[in-house]
Amino acid sequence: MSSRTSSVLLSSLLAAAMCASAADRIQPPKPTEEELSAYMPDGAKIETRLDADVTGDGMADVVFVAANDEVRVLRVMIAYVDEFNTGHEPIGEAAMEPYPLGSASLSVKKGVLLVEDLTGGTTAIQSLYRYRFDPKARRMRLIGDDVTLYSRTNAHDSTAISTNRLTGAQTVTRSVVGEDGYTDQPPQKKTVPTKPLYMEDAPMPAKTLDWGD
Repeated sequence: MSSRTSSVLLSSLLAAAMCASAADRIQPPKPTEEELSAYMPDGAKIETRLDADVTGDGMADVVFVAANDEVRVLRVMIAYVDEFNTGHEPIGEAAMEPYPLGSASLSVKKGVLLVEDLTGGTTAIQSLYRYRFDPKARRMRLIGDDVTLYSRTNAHDSTAISTNRLTGAQTVTRSVVGEDGYTDQPPQKKTVPTKPLYMEDAPMPAKTLDWGD
């Protein structure tokens, strides 16, 4: 192999390596709360924020819960780097129960966004939603959710519903309150549609539980 050919090959390999590692080398700056306010309800403040890779491209995306006195929303903004710009673009928003008993918890595990929340009063709803980025649709798909309605003062029975949105398998467990606490009843197995549900269409916990208005 001639020295000229070796040089061309080396340059090509170096260029390919530089392109392959671009996402590792370039990180869009983290947006400020003021910059994110354009994607929040009027007068809302950030309740919880997570800067983590949701899409698997090596760049830090932004996930946050924002709320005002009337509404709460979950929003996902994914990082991008193109020939001209870097930044974050919105790819999903979901309504959340409006009366939290503390801040929501956000985390990413094995490429899955976990959203944990506790809302209500003496009667409370505990929920865990799991979302995964769909690269073809460029949206966040709901892959599973666990919701529980219970009394914080043991005043009434509880209901827990666990749903796998990929397989359609759903388990409903009711617990009856008595003098010695809760007693689980035999779980009921159900099936729900497996048509993709994206973040915008994710059912709120109260709807899944068929509770309230």
